[in-house]
Amino acid sequence: MSPLLRASAASPGARGRASLRPLVVAVAASLVIASCTQGGPASLTAPTPTAAESAAGSAAGSVPPSVSPTPALSGTIRLYTSVTQGTVDAVVAVYKAAHPAVTVEVFRAPTGELAGRIAAEQREGRIRGDILWLTDPLSIQAYASQGLLRTWQPAAAAALDPAYRGEAFWGTRLLNMVMIRGADVTPGPASWKDLADPAYRDAVAIPDPGFAGSAFGALGYFALTEGYGLDFYRSLKANGAVQVKSPDEVTTGVAEGRFKVGMTLDYSARTAIGKGSPIEIVWPDTGAIAIYSPIAVVGATDNAPAAESFVELVLSDAGQRAIASTGWQPVLPGAGGPQPGGPQVAPDWATAFGRQKELLADYRAIFGG
Repeated sequence: MSPLLRASAASPGARGRASLRPLVVAVAASLVIASCTQGGPASLTAPTPTAAESAAGSAAGSVPPSVSPTPALSGTIRLYTSVTQGTVDAVVAVYKAAHPAVTVEVFRAPTGELAGRIAAEQREGRIRGDILWLTDPLSIQAYASQGLLRTWQPAAAAALDPAYRGEAFWGTRLLNMVMIRGADVTPGPASWKDLADPAYRDAVAIPDPGFAGSAFGALGYFALTEGYGLDFYRSLKANGAVQVKSPDEVTTGVAEGRFKVGMTLDYSARTAIGKGSPIEIVWPDTGAIAIYSPIAVVGATDNAPAAESFVELVLSDAGQRAIASTGWQPVLPGAGGPQPGGPQVAPDWATAFGRQKELLADYRAIFGG
């Protein structure tokens, strides 16, 4: 069992599938952009084997029998994702080693930008991606509720904690929302509510839940958890907290001394510390907010066998180890990766599902944006 202390044990779900007419689009550009933890423009890429294999490192060094090449699979699949570039490259490299006849095209953007693209395609009557690999359950459940996702059950999902298994989307990795402080800030905060302490007035940074999926997940936790609620955000606002776009911007702001403390992802903080940034991770004594990053097949895909095989790979031991090799905590036990630095809590996803627009509107009434 996962060490995660959950506010709800309900699994994610989805209903029906879409009848949208699929369209395969050629790759137009290859740009590196920021994910939900890092701002920037969107990109459309088709990773070359050399670049992807380099990013994958040891995870792609050998392909175990469970993901041996399957010549029957071919064609093109398009992945829409907000996952970090290095992680996408590592997983695509392992997939290509197992399925060399399949071309994987990638469109990658932060959560808010990706949602905008999907919305535009829906207005045109079609969704062009075959696979959605997003940052948080709230974002993907909105598509499931519209019947846009394929209902099926990957064989590899049987090994996952039930909390990360659903009818149309499944968890792939965990993002831990934590606090950070400047190395010279003493004393630092110990619990989430300490961010409203006058000692940090006008010196607290938080990420925007309308831009970053991880911040959206955190909003789901605070807004619906007893003892916090929207009053938690009101107390931050009253204390002069500043909203920035992404967790990475929070990390940078604290490292540069513009803020004393902030709310960010442990991955972002570890990466910055590894580069010499003068910050320290503060694992909340009440628990880091663990947000699972889901993956799903679009119901309108015209290459379901290949799309499903990609999801199977991501959930398999090989895929989970590739994710772990890039610094994220995988959902599959024993697949490696960083271990949590303390207790973890999670939103009551079942209660939050269906309330995404309401939650974001309530937040906007406090912080704007």
